[in-house]
Amino acid sequence: MAISLSWADGEHTPEAPQPSSLASVPRWPVVLPHAVESAIWRGDALGTPVTTTVGTGFEALDAELPGHGWPCQSLTEVLQVQSSVLEWRLLAPAMHTLVGQGKQIVIVGPPKPPHLPGLKHLGLDERHIVWIQADKPVERLWATEQLIKANAAGMLVSWLPQARQEQIRRLQVCAQSCDGPVILCRPAAAEHEASAAPLRLQARLGIDWELHVHLLKRKGPPHEGELTLPSVPGGLDAILTPRLRHPSRLIAARKRQGQSQGLPQDISREFSHAVGNPSSRRPSGRSAPAH
Repeated sequence: MAISLSWADGEHTPEAPQPSSLASVPRWPVVLPHAVESAIWRGDALGTPVTTTVGTGFEALDAELPGHGWPCQSLTEVLQVQSSVLEWRLLAPAMHTLVGQGKQIVIVGPPKPPHLPGLKHLGLDERHIVWIQADKPVERLWATEQLIKANAAGMLVSWLPQARQEQIRRLQVCAQSCDGPVILCRPAAAEHEASAAPLRLQARLGIDWELHVHLLKRKGPPHEGELTLPSVPGGLDAILTPRLRHPSRLIAARKRQGQSQGLPQDISREFSHAVGNPSSRRPSGRSAPAH
């Protein structure tokens, strides 16, 4: 038996609108507080971090990063095939900005000692560089965690090739209270390992003095392809001739010349053509070196 409900004034309850009439019901946009709106991330767009960032110094890279720079209060992983080859060239512009603000750059366990003349060419003052020599993995991990907790660096760069997933996760939790970017340099093989770092990128060197960067993980849509970042090593920009600024053109010309003559060209001869052919004569009285 159907029971008819009525309002207090005796009128019948109005019927619910039919699905066809729902489209005519006005929908007012929901206005959220700024703090809440900034914390919402939609998966088809770059995230807008609540924390601050430090510009990378490369416009193309900044355009692809959430917040347009290296994130603070967060981990960033830089993966590469061989360590101590391109980290300084990739991070030096941001370091230069932080040093200009009077902040310290702390590096933990670099595979090779920092080259002070090279740092000067990059615009870095050695008085703002703190080098912590830690040879064992456990020492590097401990020093990195303590520095993050102490919030003692404008930027912290640590080489952790053997860090495990749970250790990276612990560092990420600690980094949320650190005011500066925390950069972890790891091998390229770590690409296939899970990581709690919100930002991960893989970098490699190009033949024309550039850096190729692929974003493996970011707060946003997947990154397709590679970014090409111009990066002539410090000290070479003033002495490179126009021909040597583009070795790829010399190599291509060498290949075309070899193909026209029907001669095979290997990569060693191509590179030697770019920098000059060494003499084939051996010094008298000396035997040929063993290979």
